[in-house]
Amino acid sequence: MKHVLKNERGMALALAIVALVIVGALIAGALFSGTQEQRVAENVRRVQASFGVAEEGVYDIIRGWDTPANRTAYAGLYPHPAGGTAQSSLPLGATTAASKTGSYNGTMYKLNDQLYLIDMTAQDTMSLAGRIRGGGASQRLGLLARIRTVNLNTQAAVTSGGSNVVVGSASIDGNDHAPTGWAGCPPLDSAKAGIRTQSDGTVATSGHPAILGNPPVLKDPTLADSSFTHYGDITYTQLAQSATITLPAQNFSNGIGPVVAGTTCDLTVLTNWGSPTTPAGPCGSYFPIIHITGDGTVINGNEGQGVLLVDGSLSVQGGFQFFGVVIVKGSIKTSGGGGTPAHFWGTVMVQDTVAFTDTTNNISGAANLLYSKCAIVKALDKTGNGAMMRSRGWVQLY
Repeated sequence: MKHVLKNERGMALALAIVALVIVGALIAGALFSGTQEQRVAENVRRVQASFGVAEEGVYDIIRGWDTPANRTAYAGLYPHPAGGTAQSSLPLGATTAASKTGSYNGTMYKLNDQLYLIDMTAQDTMSLAGRIRGGGASQRLGLLARIRTVNLNTQAAVTSGGSNVVVGSASIDGNDHAPTGWAGCPPLDSAKAGIRTQSDGTVATSGHPAILGNPPVLKDPTLADSSFTHYGDITYTQLAQSATITLPAQNFSNGIGPVVAGTTCDLTVLTNWGSPTTPAGPCGSYFPIIHITGDGTVINGNEGQGVLLVDGSLSVQGGFQFFGVVIVKGSIKTSGGGGTPAHFWGTVMVQDTVAFTDTTNNISGAANLLYSKCAIVKALDKTGNGAMMRSRGWVQLY
């Protein structure tokens, strides 16, 4: 058998070259894969950082809602979309996150008196620096916020912790009344009591007054001092601390009324308490929380709306009208009435605390105190703080 000899000289070099190519390809692939993984991880990190900044932004809006300036600005918006020149959205300027990891900005939209949408966009620090190819990372969140109102448990036109004297042609009416010209009022409520008192409270009448409601007078054994100072998880003190306007006790004469500078409501004037009789005017949507310190307060002016807190006693004369919620630590006295339909639209709570010498409420003249669900709801919605929805309150926007 013939043997053929093969020459294998040089095969080692060829194999070495092939091995180097394969190893080089593997190393290049590993480097490419590692680089891509690093880029993906960096992108994910920056996206998560932007998402965290966006979350921080919407939570900062919720946390800062109860400042008087913010509450007034948010409550002054009109439901979106608003027609004409009415403002239904509020720009939220660029703000650096407290964590220093980025910046956020956005827009707040008012959907109705109880519901707002916070549209927030955020970028991380590296993206803001402009060193990222493709524009960097950003995240956009939408958060629904509801108004968290004070839980008053309103059961009467007047809730009193002491004695009451109603004389002349005065009227206390627990039937629901919608203020003239107000839009967006809920359906009329069922009739409430005219006067709600503690079991030992008295109601005396003289002349031809009218006490109307279902029932006209309600003796409530569950009514206690805490009913005048605790409203769910909010206290009188906390409500006073969040007041838009704080004033010392004084005789306001006829100085209370809306103040307009050009075409806008002038919120810097402390005797500007809104414009309830002109709801479509510049001050028609302004519902402040007014806190009057001390006692012996006398009001004889034009009009106001919102929540009125009085540390002392309150005396109302002439044709002054207030729409919303009134809470008085001392006693209340009314007289006159003029040609206005009522001194109070909404509800009045008078603690008649023993810290004051006079704990008897005197309702006289042609004074009218009317229960108004619409006035109460509007006042509480526009003075309440924002809170997150309990579930499904946010969505990632693109």
